[in-house]
Amino acid sequence: MHGLLPALKRGFKRWIGWRRLGIAASVFIIAFAITTLVRTLKGIDTGVILTALTEIPRGSIGLAAICVFFAFCTLTFYDFFALRTIGKKHVPYRIAALSSFTSYSIGHNIGATVFTGGAIRFRIYSDYGLNAIDVAKICFLSGLTFWLGNIFVLSIGMAIHPDAASSMDQLPSSINRLIALGGLASIGAYLVWLCMGEKRRELGQKGWKVVLPSAPLTLVQILIGVVDLGFCATAMYLLMPANPPIDFLSLAVVFILATLLGFASHAPGSIGVFDAAMLVALPEFGREQLLATLLVFRILYFVIPFGLAISIMGTRELWMNVVEPWQERRRLAEACAQANLPKQVTPMERERLLRQASKR
Repeated sequence: MHGLLPALKRGFKRWIGWRRLGIAASVFIIAFAITTLVRTLKGIDTGVILTALTEIPRGSIGLAAICVFFAFCTLTFYDFFALRTIGKKHVPYRIAALSSFTSYSIGHNIGATVFTGGAIRFRIYSDYGLNAIDVAKICFLSGLTFWLGNIFVLSIGMAIHPDAASSMDQLPSSINRLIALGGLASIGAYLVWLCMGEKRRELGQKGWKVVLPSAPLTLVQILIGVVDLGFCATAMYLLMPANPPIDFLSLAVVFILATLLGFASHAPGSIGVFDAAMLVALPEFGREQLLATLLVFRILYFVIPFGLAISIMGTRELWMNVVEPWQERRRLAEACAQANLPKQVTPMERERLLRQASKR
């Protein structure tokens, strides 16, 4: 028995590995979600969906848009908190906000958020002297904020309304309540563990070492995730059909579970996965009405931020790689003209002569 477990471990690492297992899980989730979605959408009347879209109050859409805006404002503190935790205090909030917004919006819509989001973060933070290890730490701490917030809110919701989760995971309410209490207990145990000294909070070794936030700062970390989720769930709640009525906490449980499934699938924009989960978990609503709600939410939360993020990053790259070099060349040309430098000199010689001229 003692030799069997190490052999199984070696075999798993050699023939399967966590990367292949993750890919297989993503493919399974996407395939299952698409199958479920196709089956659920049979007999859907597009005319009824268009009618349902016109029936969503404009005021509700406006309030939902405001909630989405504040959700993305809260999202900016994911990176800002991580930067302060790893000691990179020279990076201003505006850069952290730019990185959070663009990496999440573009990465989540393209898919494979870990890689795409990390690449965007590296492109932005490298201008401030951060290396790949620093960016990896930021991604880790931002992900920790996301998961702590999700587990906390989901556990409270499932403890109070376990039936809401049962409609999706098909488990008995008593089991879902136990899972919720286990989630809350794990967060409590994590906070106690953090209080046992800074050495306990060190993860990694040698070049890759990150010190986890203290227990009081972890409460702030959880609060960031809770506020972000609260605004997102409120946006969805405002767009939901009036009948049949549903309480906010039950919807929040379904919404978070659907979001986590979409996140785990790595599907671009969680498309198909998030929608199928919501349709399966809320059968009491008319399919056309719920699809209209999901369509509006997707436009507000996925499409518009994605377009803004692409525009911002495109404008930034254009400015840094085209406009600024052109301005620098123009400034040098004007300085050369004022210093009466000959045009035949090499660029290196011209720069040396310009420095001498500027010292005079």
